[in-house]
Amino acid sequence: MNKTRRLTVIALLAAISFVLMIFPQFPLIPGASFLKIDFSFVPVLLGALMLDLKSGYAILLLRSLLKLLLNNEGVNDYIGLPMNIIAMAVLLTVIMIIVKRQDISAKRYVVGAVLGTLGLTLAMVILNYVYAVPLYAMFANFDIAKTIGLGTYLLWMVIPFNLIEGAILTAVSGLVYLGLRQIINTTRSQLN
Repeated sequence: MNKTRRLTVIALLAAISFVLMIFPQFPLIPGASFLKIDFSFVPVLLGALMLDLKSGYAILLLRSLLKLLLNNEGVNDYIGLPMNIIAMAVLLTVIMIIVKRQDISAKRYVVGAVLGTLGLTLAMVILNYVYAVPLYAMFANFDIAKTIGLGTYLLWMVIPFNLIEGAILTAVSGLVYLGLRQIINTTRSQLN
């Protein structure tokens, strides 16, 4: 019975995460309207805190699959979605390693959020450099290196965007967790 309930919670959180991936989303950096934040990470982290890290990954992958199947934006999703999965997985992994689910404290959460945000930012700089910029130039006729310069793009758009995104996502997730802490702890004890 618990396995069915766990799968149900994962499916529900993935569906909520998918909806949050589409709306609301908005750009953070002027001049880089293609770099948008969404709040789909919140259910992913809550699911990991409620169940375990593996379940958080499952929610992340399911919401991404739903995005590809139900709201595919072509080349933007084919290039951007794998990057998003990796970035959110890095953020989730660092937070979960530091937080230690059974003893969640504000101090551990803040340390995990800061280190996770730094990890997310580093991952996105590397992925943009070796993966996204070349692929967008090749398949979308959008060569950032030629239009604004790769260094400018990474330093003034990618790094600030990801630092701000990580701060916002971890702050919102923390506040939602505080509001739902009793429900999450009750569900965790019932499903584990």
